[in-house]
Amino acid sequence: MPIYAYQCASCGHELEALQKMADAPLTDCPACQQPALSKKVTAAAFRLSGGGWYETDFKAGNKKNVATTEAAPSAACGTGACPACQ
Repeated sequence: MPIYAYQCASCGHELEALQKMADAPLTDCPACQQPALSKKVTAAAFRLSGGGWYETDFKAGNKKNVATTEAAPSAACGTGACPACQ
């Protein structure tokens, strides 16, 4: 079951709730009793490991980058996603 993070728009109270994906989102704040809770966007708290694409993502040292044929992105944005980087 995923853990969802919520924040109250009324009082700013933050909480985490263990809920099924099919459960309705929480709405009532436990601190101020107002129906002002909204879900926060958070990072996933799991790690993919084993064979496949993610095998080298968590390696250290010179084993980290197996594919060395890729060109580094330019200084335009640094991500390689914009037209200036290609």
